[in-house]
Amino acid sequence: MSGASAILVPMTDLRPALTPELTGQELMRWYWRKDELVALARRIGAGTGGGKHDLLARLAAALDGRPLPQPPPAARRPPAARLPEPLTPDTVLPDGQRCSQQLRAFFRERIGAAFHFDAAMREFIATGAGRTLGEAVRHWHATRQAPPSQIGAQFELNRFLRDWHAAHPGAGRHEALRAWRHHRSLPVEARPRIRTG
Repeated sequence: MSGASAILVPMTDLRPALTPELTGQELMRWYWRKDELVALARRIGAGTGGGKHDLLARLAAALDGRPLPQPPPAARRPPAARLPEPLTPDTVLPDGQRCSQQLRAFFRERIGAAFHFDAAMREFIATGAGRTLGEAVRHWHATRQAPPSQIGAQFELNRFLRDWHAAHPGAGRHEALRAWRHHRSLPVEARPRIRTG
């Protein structure tokens, strides 16, 4: 299917109703938003904790009458304290620092509007205790030429958009989101593979 024809396909929702009568196998064939899965989990008492893939696995087991996998324990971290202002390139990252709005504002001021917390920067901040914000800015610039990192399976929209934009350079966000709505409306086995080369 060409990129142009994929964009023009009408958006229909072919999915079955998300009810307790669904089988686990049928559940796994379709794309579901997490809020939809949480609602079904509450309805059938399958537990709502964990990420989307954990929730899908629990629901599939419950629908098929199999023992439920246990949700992972909730990892609650206390809110991170704000770094002392003003932030400067010499500000040292403490242990347990998170990617906060405070840091985002600092990096946007130093790097520009293109700054975002990608995997390389999230890793730097998470493991950067004792390093400075100046080192973090240098790390940002040094990692701009790195190949794109893998996007986790739970971020299906992000993976789709990355591949779709690579296959359709110059196409806009509106077109990409229309293609995404069509893609997610299909069962897994009927989704076309996006050609990026």
